[in-house]
Amino acid sequence: MSDTIQKIGVIGAGAWGTALAATARRCGRDVVIHAHEADVANTINETHINEAFLPGVDLDPEIRATTDLAEACDCDAVFLVMPAQFLRAMTTDMSGLWKSGTPAVICCKGIEQETALLMSEVCAETLADVPLAVLSGPTFAREVADGLPTGVTLACSDEVLGARLADAIGDSLFRAYRAKDMIGAELGGSVKNVLAIACGIVEGRKLGDNARAALITRGLSEITKLAAAKGGEPETLMGLAGLGDLTLTCNAMQSRNFSLGVALGEGRSLSDILGERTSVAEGVHTASSVTQLAKRLNVDAPICAAMDGILNHFVDIDAAIEGLLARPVGDEDPFGDGP
Repeated sequence: MSDTIQKIGVIGAGAWGTALAATARRCGRDVVIHAHEADVANTINETHINEAFLPGVDLDPEIRATTDLAEACDCDAVFLVMPAQFLRAMTTDMSGLWKSGTPAVICCKGIEQETALLMSEVCAETLADVPLAVLSGPTFAREVADGLPTGVTLACSDEVLGARLADAIGDSLFRAYRAKDMIGAELGGSVKNVLAIACGIVEGRKLGDNARAALITRGLSEITKLAAAKGGEPETLMGLAGLGDLTLTCNAMQSRNFSLGVALGEGRSLSDILGERTSVAEGVHTASSVTQLAKRLNVDAPICAAMDGILNHFVDIDAAIEGLLARPVGDEDPFGDGP
């Protein structure tokens, strides 16, 4: 592994991958971004705009797009920004192309369906012995690409590597705060998507700002309990990867998960909403896997379980809300049962 992280590969040319590529280039790095679709790669190279996923944002002409995984892997660090449920297949394909010692930075937010594994656990199986880090936090892609001030968590168990990665991607506008707790950072970024759909339903059902504030607070308790049971640090969830990301995603129509929840709350069907979208709302997939993980860890996560019921088991929204509101009320304990 080189002492200098100069060349960065970004796997995934969606809005977030494109924004990270723009950020890395602004920091003076050589950047190559991998697109699954040839037309997306060609458009980026020819017009310097990702019209499909981040229209209206001018990209540095030095950013190169490719459909060749080997080219994107031939870098000093590789940022994994594909949808979470595609991580296993993509990294399996990349494993034979990986340069020894090159770190992988996990930027996708989700928990694998079927296995309920975190993204770092998936990578440990598919990219054996590859140094790992997690980048998470409150980040709307367009604002990052436009160079608006943003704070993120870069978590890595290797403090030296974490500092090098933070220096490579961070500047005064993209402030990368270092941490060691990858588990907490991953769970914060993943579960908040489920809670954002729930908050969207509150908005769509016109249940009020009080209800949304209570849902966010009790949802944060669920994430914190999950992180502690999984071996993470509850304090991580008080930072950008937890409270910061949760606050952003649960309060803005820019959030794909929140806006999906609003549409559900207004009475639209999930299939119709998803059929209109090209982008992925990760919370739809994560609802089932986080509920499976909570059961495995013996953690009570009633909000996540209610969302799993709504999204995956045809539970009526009003019945799910009534079920949550019927739960007994006791002493408030941020790390106890809720909501």
